[in-house]
Amino acid sequence: MIRTLFVLLIVLFLGCSKLPAQLKIELAFPNLTFEQPVDIQNANDGTNRLFIVSQPGKIYVVENSPNVKTAEIFLDITEKVLFGGEQGLLGLAFHPDFKNNGYFFVNYTTRNPRRTIISRFEVSKNNPNVADKNSELVLMQIEQPYSNHNGGQLAFGPDGYLYISLGDGGSAGDPQNNAQNLRSHLGKILRIDVNNFSQGRFYSIPHDNPFRGNTNGLKEEIYAWGLRNVWRFSFDKITGKLWAADVGQNLWEEIDIIEKGKNYGWRIMEGFHCYNPMRNCDTTNLTMPIWEYGHNDDGGYSITGGFVYRGNILKELYGKYIYADFVTGNIWALDYDKNNVTNKLLFKTNYSISTFGIDEQNELYFADYAGGKIYKFVSVTGTNLKESRLYDEFDLYQNYPNPFNLSTIISFILEKADFITLKVYDILGKELAILINEIKNPGIYNINFNGMNYPSGIYFYSLFSSTGAITKKMVMIK
Repeated sequence: MIRTLFVLLIVLFLGCSKLPAQLKIELAFPNLTFEQPVDIQNANDGTNRLFIVSQPGKIYVVENSPNVKTAEIFLDITEKVLFGGEQGLLGLAFHPDFKNNGYFFVNYTTRNPRRTIISRFEVSKNNPNVADKNSELVLMQIEQPYSNHNGGQLAFGPDGYLYISLGDGGSAGDPQNNAQNLRSHLGKILRIDVNNFSQGRFYSIPHDNPFRGNTNGLKEEIYAWGLRNVWRFSFDKITGKLWAADVGQNLWEEIDIIEKGKNYGWRIMEGFHCYNPMRNCDTTNLTMPIWEYGHNDDGGYSITGGFVYRGNILKELYGKYIYADFVTGNIWALDYDKNNVTNKLLFKTNYSISTFGIDEQNELYFADYAGGKIYKFVSVTGTNLKESRLYDEFDLYQNYPNPFNLSTIISFILEKADFITLKVYDILGKELAILINEIKNPGIYNINFNGMNYPSGIYFYSLFSSTGAITKKMVMIK
């Protein structure tokens, strides 16, 4: 009887119907304008501040409120920065323990010779809204042969290491073939350990970097290569996946999932296509992008990478990668599940979208480079409940990873406060675990399920509320 009811439950509730979210864009700080904003970051220190990077060489700090009237200068290094075109102060990353050590890292170009600088600064001991300008510690200097394709992103991964994107060095078509040259830092994603110094450097090489300890002159900092000019990468807060938007040459813009030791094809490939088939188009051991779009007004001409949305407000976007095009102003949501990819146009705008950012609540923002304004995504609310609510009361997502080994994350969303029960069953319908059985407030929840005491096989998990239930399947492989 239990098994019959359980099978019926699966048939009835696999795939809950949804109402489409109503999204809009509004000014995050109506009273503020920034000069050529290229990065938006938060310090994850509980202050809820946002930091806006201005390409000429300044970082501003603002209270995250639409009523804020002024922005303080957190750091000004304009005298050091070579600014113009794609050069300038391009990236900012706060140390995971910034709240205690006050460290943050920047990526900028400088002159004589032209080069990229990766350096560390410290916050002032007397004022949390001001950095100590004299505290700079230069970690890396990479010569830049041309003035374009500088990359510029910095971000700490879930492993605690600092990841750095560098373009292929510039010009057009990567004339020096830097992206495929493992003796060059250019056209790469680098990964370094900033918490430990070694061999006279103010960082060390992570133990599992692909070329660590090689004796052939290959750059030990390389994590992945074959990239033209990654303009914004980010880590998914739940899955840890590294998403990168690689700006194309003549015809194609691409999105990649970056993995250690992989070659993403440039200048052999542009997107899924041979860049110069008359020269060489051997795709052996190349990793293809998960998505591309062509150079036209429906797509665009210069991709700007964003984030997998993990906030609490835009529930229809949860788990989707939000990105844009700098030239056309188009904004999309890409849903990726292994080899299954769907892409949806969210907005056609007139903004020159130079970067996305998230606040401490993982809500999403972007910068208009030309207008100097910061915008945020919000949901439309109204008096009509059916029109204003984003989901039919609640929804349950596919667990990640799936299949999994011992541990997986089950995510669900509530539109209103309700008494919620989350249970796990075996394939015969036997109840194995009750993960939640209590009243929960509206929001998005990520619950860990540990299958250490259960054998490999197919399992089901069900979410029950006062209005119904949803069931999904998961697979454990030990």
